[in-house]
Amino acid sequence: MAVRLLVIGSGGREHTLAWKLAQSPHIQQVLVAPGNAGTANCGKISNSEVSVSNHSILAQFCKEHSVGLVVVGPEVPLAAGEWHTSLSSPFHIQPSETVQVQRKCQVDRHHSSLPPPPPPPPGMVDDLQAAGVPCFGPSAKAAQLEASKSFSKAFMDRHGIPTANWCSFTDPQEACSYIRTASFPALVVKASGLAAGKGVIVAKDQEEACQAVLDIMKDKTFGSAGETVVVEELLEGEEVSCLCFSDGCSVSPMPPAQDHKRLQDGDLGPNTGGMGAYCPTPQVSQELLQQIRETVLQKTVDGMKEEGTPYVGVLYAGLMLTKQGLKVLEFNCRFGDPECQVLMPLLKSDLYEVLQSTLEGKLASSPPEWHQDRSAVTVVMASPGYPGSYKKGVAITGLSQVEETGVQVFHAGTSLKEGGVVSSGGRVLTVTAVRSSLEMALHAANRGVAAVGFPGAVYRRDIGHRGIAHLAQHRGLTYKDSGVDIAAGNRLVDMIKPFAKATSRSGCNAELGGFAGLFDLKAAGFIDPILVSGTDGVGTKLTIAQACQQHSTLGQDLVAMCVNDVLAQGAEPLFFLDYFSCGRLDVGVASAVIRGVAEACCLAGCALLGGETAEMPGVYGPGEYDLAGFCVGAVERGALLPRLGDICEGDLLIGVASSGVHSNGFSLVRKVLERAGVTYSSPAPFGKPGQTVGEVLLTPTKIYSRLLLPILSSGAIKAYAHITGGGLLENIPRVLPQELSVDLDASRWIIPPVFSWLQEEGGLCEEEMGRTFNCGLGAVLVVAFPDAQSVLRKLQAHEDAWIVGSLAHKQPGAEPVVIRNLKHSLRLGPSPCVVDLGPMQNGASQGDSSSTVPRKRTRVGVLISGTGTNLQALMEQTKRTSSSAEIVVVISNQPGVLGLKRASLAGIQTRVVDHKLYGSRAEFDGTIDHVLEEFDVEVVCLAGFMRILTGSFVRKWNGKLLNIHPSLLPSFKGVNAQKQALQAGARVSGCTVHFVAEEVDAGAIIAQEAVPVLMNDTEESLSDRIREAEHRAFPAALELVAGGGVRLGDDGRIIWNPNAQG
Repeated sequence: MAVRLLVIGSGGREHTLAWKLAQSPHIQQVLVAPGNAGTANCGKISNSEVSVSNHSILAQFCKEHSVGLVVVGPEVPLAAGEWHTSLSSPFHIQPSETVQVQRKCQVDRHHSSLPPPPPPPPGMVDDLQAAGVPCFGPSAKAAQLEASKSFSKAFMDRHGIPTANWCSFTDPQEACSYIRTASFPALVVKASGLAAGKGVIVAKDQEEACQAVLDIMKDKTFGSAGETVVVEELLEGEEVSCLCFSDGCSVSPMPPAQDHKRLQDGDLGPNTGGMGAYCPTPQVSQELLQQIRETVLQKTVDGMKEEGTPYVGVLYAGLMLTKQGLKVLEFNCRFGDPECQVLMPLLKSDLYEVLQSTLEGKLASSPPEWHQDRSAVTVVMASPGYPGSYKKGVAITGLSQVEETGVQVFHAGTSLKEGGVVSSGGRVLTVTAVRSSLEMALHAANRGVAAVGFPGAVYRRDIGHRGIAHLAQHRGLTYKDSGVDIAAGNRLVDMIKPFAKATSRSGCNAELGGFAGLFDLKAAGFIDPILVSGTDGVGTKLTIAQACQQHSTLGQDLVAMCVNDVLAQGAEPLFFLDYFSCGRLDVGVASAVIRGVAEACCLAGCALLGGETAEMPGVYGPGEYDLAGFCVGAVERGALLPRLGDICEGDLLIGVASSGVHSNGFSLVRKVLERAGVTYSSPAPFGKPGQTVGEVLLTPTKIYSRLLLPILSSGAIKAYAHITGGGLLENIPRVLPQELSVDLDASRWIIPPVFSWLQEEGGLCEEEMGRTFNCGLGAVLVVAFPDAQSVLRKLQAHEDAWIVGSLAHKQPGAEPVVIRNLKHSLRLGPSPCVVDLGPMQNGASQGDSSSTVPRKRTRVGVLISGTGTNLQALMEQTKRTSSSAEIVVVISNQPGVLGLKRASLAGIQTRVVDHKLYGSRAEFDGTIDHVLEEFDVEVVCLAGFMRILTGSFVRKWNGKLLNIHPSLLPSFKGVNAQKQALQAGARVSGCTVHFVAEEVDAGAIIAQEAVPVLMNDTEESLSDRIREAEHRAFPAALELVAGGGVRLGDDGRIIWNPNAQG
């Protein structure tokens, strides 16, 4: 069942947690309270205005809105308050003293005249769990590890956990006296309570340390958090953050991270809440991480359990790696900020599943998995003046463009104002990059920061500098240091060998690893062949794929551009070679690209015989790469195309549909996007609902070899033009005699909406469109008039194709190609259904000219609850070019059902509206209605939808809502219709498609199909035969309604339209 979550908090940490949780398939919605601009209406994520300070109201909200889990982000809601500050007697423990002595000092202190501390009041986790609301985070008692520095230090002493020399005070004079007389540098002053990560001052001398004490205790710099101060020994070494999940018994460490507290580069300037972090830290080896796990993390969880306070949640240990060994600086009881922003992108496991395993005590058997060989860097962008006073309301721009560069922007102190993002805090944004090395991640994050429009922003440029220096110091120079990773190249070859092997065909076995590839033409069946070669790339479509981090479709683009060229000579593509070049090899990206190449070779029928991977440091920027492809085909000498001597005036042109822009003209496309202010992540104003601009533009180029080779072999095709760079105007003349001209009629084929949008937004003239883009035709065939209909039928059995024009004698000075009605057709937009126009001669239609006006498809939404067999029948019908209907969304009230998978495989958008998550039928129906309106649905089909709809919903969709019932209505209404028919002794049953009315199974009947009841029929056998009839009747009825053949009159009766095209 899909779960609704609530994340408490408003910072970068909470945005990161919501972002990661929203990736889980278990999650329906992530609410964030109060949230920020980044968590406002972002996919599954949205903000909530529920009060987080009143725990009773919060618990009631969670119950009313079916919140399955609350995740507490910041420390304040976890803590119970400063209950520990009454302990005031200072004492000092030297590290040389044994654990036994340390414990005795603690006992002596508790036996002072001061009263024992009262138990802490419950925190948010305690209150919510007491109210029956599941909550992730430690109890208030367990959160004392962070809420009270003095409690934490005493706890470490009790359990032998290594830490610095320390003492706590409630009297500032005693604290200062201790600072001046201690036998070690007592220069670290901490407010004992919670101070939003800022309550630690590392002084350079005793005077500065004493001043810090006075500032905290007398001037109340950190408010009540400073009523008690802890003075600590100043430790020297490397500071790291080691976090873990704890289920109360076991711990599961996260990769070690390092925060950067100082404001300025070089670790200069004042302390802050954190100006950036990176992960993992190379300073922490696997052996050291295991030591930290055993001596700090597990020991802490064991100690809390021993003291009757099991620790469940995230435990954060701030450590110093000194020459004397590791020491704990402090504990936090939640994810760090900004450590969370580098940890979550490296988490391979489903975060929701990890949290559930933690709460259920299953960490030992289900530890989380982390991405290996990856580094993450996050850079904090702060307001000018931070950590002091700063201005709010500064406009921030360019965020979507930044994310298109492959980095993630997490919001902290932001809010929405008049539709834009403005600053509302000190730390405003965190820009996170994940790359194959620490240096690359830092470079990518800094590039992302530089691209954000945030005037006066304060940020560091050296996040991770200690880790980078450590790596440089601890290993000698290698070929890999120059930027060439031979091992990565070898891993890539091993990964792609199976892909290439799968492309084997007659003539070669596609084995990689040799110096050259071999192909046996005789084994492939050729007698007198001519070899044909072609080479191409994919142009600046690469830039879009790299920005969108979507690499798998480029392989098909590369293969298609080469194979379709070879096909223009009539040749069968035999084998393919690829060239992949980059600055630094990312094995994951390269393997995705080459796997796409191999899969495309299978589609084309050619073998992936070999390739080259070139790693060239300094030639390409981080994350950039280039592609080239080479295809060799063969054609028998007598079948070579084009047959220029056979092509003559009056021949017809058949256009075969493209999938969109294919792989040419993307420099112009990108310029139009820039001019229109549209980003790759923007919802596409063209394409299917729910698609982004990037997703539509990256639709792969069609490969035509398997479609066209059988028709080419028949001899009916005189020439074939691949519509590539140069568009329609320049490519068709390449296969024609010079004395002939082309007459195209753009009203005769479907122009995808992306071209209409590009023309309008770019202000492109007809000539520019025709010379740059394919405008919906990926291939144009030249056929004789008598062969046209036969060829067209063969094509239309597998692909959209149309007779689009004809050849004429070229007049002196005339253009070689004329495209009529292009501007009009671009403005009209696409038609998914075009009636049979009949053959053309010299560009004239033999039919009624009115038939050239395309029909618009009716947008259909289908509601299901199960396997979706009727849905499958409807989808198969609407796939036909003659259909008047288009299914745009499938909605299920049950998650995970087979019908949703059927729709997804068909490329149809799906939504789950789980009825169990709604308090009333009206609220459930309202949500479904909202989804239908989102997709501009015009007709709704109930295909096995097992919920009764409210009267208001039925009335709103009156005349647009279709249902199918397994009987010949009005007989046998309601459930168990087949059983009713058998019990009544009926000899005929069947199915009925009807408009839905408020009374069950009582709407006007659209279509029926009878099914005889056999003597030996069982309920199951009769149901099976009726189901087969449903699969015929439902699509037929949908066509009647979608095509206008049937409509519902105001009196509730059917009105027939015999002249409708449906």
